[in-house]
Amino acid sequence: MDSSQLHVAIVSSPGMGHLIPVLVLGNQLATYHNIKITMLAITTSSSSAETEFLKKSTLTNEKKTIEIIPVPSNDISHLINSSTKVFTKLRLLVRETLPKIRSAIASMTHRPDALIVDIFGTQILPIAEEFNIPKYAYHLTTAWTLALAIYCQVLEKEIEGEYVDLKEPLKIPGCKALRPDNVLDQLLDRSDQQYEEYVKLGMEYTDFDGILINTWEDLEPETINALKYNEKLRLLLKVPVFPIGPLRRKVETTSNDEVIQWLDKQNNESVLFASFGSGGTLSTKQMTELAWGLELSQQKFVWVVRPPSDGDADSAYLNSTGKETRGMSEYLPEGFLTRTKDMDLVVPMWANQVEILGHSSLGGFLTHCGWNSTMESLTNGVPMIAWPLHAEQKMNAAMLTEELGVAIRPAVLPTKKLVKREEIQGMVRILMQTKEGKPIEEKAKKLKMSAENALSEGGSSYNSICELVKDIQSR
Repeated sequence: MDSSQLHVAIVSSPGMGHLIPVLVLGNQLATYHNIKITMLAITTSSSSAETEFLKKSTLTNEKKTIEIIPVPSNDISHLINSSTKVFTKLRLLVRETLPKIRSAIASMTHRPDALIVDIFGTQILPIAEEFNIPKYAYHLTTAWTLALAIYCQVLEKEIEGEYVDLKEPLKIPGCKALRPDNVLDQLLDRSDQQYEEYVKLGMEYTDFDGILINTWEDLEPETINALKYNEKLRLLLKVPVFPIGPLRRKVETTSNDEVIQWLDKQNNESVLFASFGSGGTLSTKQMTELAWGLELSQQKFVWVVRPPSDGDADSAYLNSTGKETRGMSEYLPEGFLTRTKDMDLVVPMWANQVEILGHSSLGGFLTHCGWNSTMESLTNGVPMIAWPLHAEQKMNAAMLTEELGVAIRPAVLPTKKLVKREEIQGMVRILMQTKEGKPIEEKAKKLKMSAENALSEGGSSYNSICELVKDIQSR
C-alpha cells in the first residue's frame, strides 16, 4: 500500500450487532476518505452467521482498501457458568483474545496510524499504548447511553442499593433523566459481574483519544451538547466526541428474494415488518400472544420468526447458527400458518432487513429497538412499535417514544409482563390504520430527511467524520 495513505485498524467484538456497524464504518472511511482499513473481527465458533457475513463482505469489497482478518476467540468455558450474562461473556471473550489482537497488529508491515475499537474492545488500551497508536472508541448506540456509561462511575459512589428500586429517575448531567424502569440490563443487579464490567467499561472510555458515536446532532442535540460542553461530564470525558451517524448497511438488491417479490405485490405502506434482530428471542407464551395479535389485527405483515426461548431474551446472541431443525408449526399456534398464508408472510430465522425496511410497501416496524435496526428504520422513515428485550433497548425505546415520537410501545414493558394479543392488535391498528398513527409516521419521515442531511457533504456527521480524520492525521 501507499506509505502516505492513512491506515486505520478497527477491532470488532463478536456478534452481528457489532460486526455490521464496524464494517459500515470501515467502508465509510475507505470509500470517502481514502483510508486503508484493516478490520480485526473477533469471531466465535458458535455463530456461523457472522462467519458467513465476513466471507460475503470480503468477496464484495471491490475497493481492496479493506482487509478483513477473522480472529478466532479463545475458549472461556473455564471462566463462566450457566448464570454468566452475555455482556460479561463478551467482555471476557475480548479480554482473552487480546494476545491474538496484539500479535496481528505487531505483524503488520504498515503499523496503523489509529486504532478504533467497539464498545467491548475498550480493554485494548494497553496494546495501543505499547505501540504508541492513537486510540478511538466506537460507541455503537446512542449518545444518551454513552453519557450514562461515562457517568456511571459517579452514580456508583453516590447511590446506595439497586437502581431499579429508586423512586426518582437517575440524573445524568445535561441529559434526559433515566427512569429506573428503563435502566440497562447491566445495571439491574449491582452484585452481578456484568455490573462491575460495565462500570469498568465507562472508566476505560475516558482514557481514549476520542469517541465516535453512531448518532447525529439533530437526533440527540441536548445529549451531544452535554458530552461536548457540560462541566460535570467534561471532568470525566476530556476527549472529543464525534457523532458520525447514522451509519447503516447499504441496500443490496436481491431480485430472487422471496420476501421482496412478495412485497412488490403489496400496496404502498401497507405492510408491518416484525423482527427481533439476530439474537433476540421471545418466550413460548409471548410468541403465542404475538401471533394471535398480528392475526387479529387483520394487517398484512412479514414476521421473521425464531424459535421461542424461556430463558434470557438475549440467549441467541452468541449462538446464532442461522439454522433450525424444528418446523415453525411446532411452536406457533395451531393453524396459524394456514390461516395467514394467503395474506401474510412468515419467514424462519432470517430476512434481508435493510431491503425490506427500504421497500415502498413497508408502513411500520415491530422491533426490539437494537440500535442497528433502529438506524435502519429511521433512515427509511418507517415508524415503529417498540418492543425492547435486553441490553440498552429499553433506553432506546424510551427515546423513540417519549422524545422523538416515532414509535409506540406496550403499556408495560415486555421484559416485565406478558403483552396480550388484544394490546398487540391495538398497537398494530394504531400505527397502520388510524389517524392516531399519522403524526408518528410524519415524524419518522422528517427524521429520514434529517439523517440524509447529516451525512451529506457539509452536514453535521459528514463534518464530524472529516474532523476525526484530521484528528488522526494530527497525531
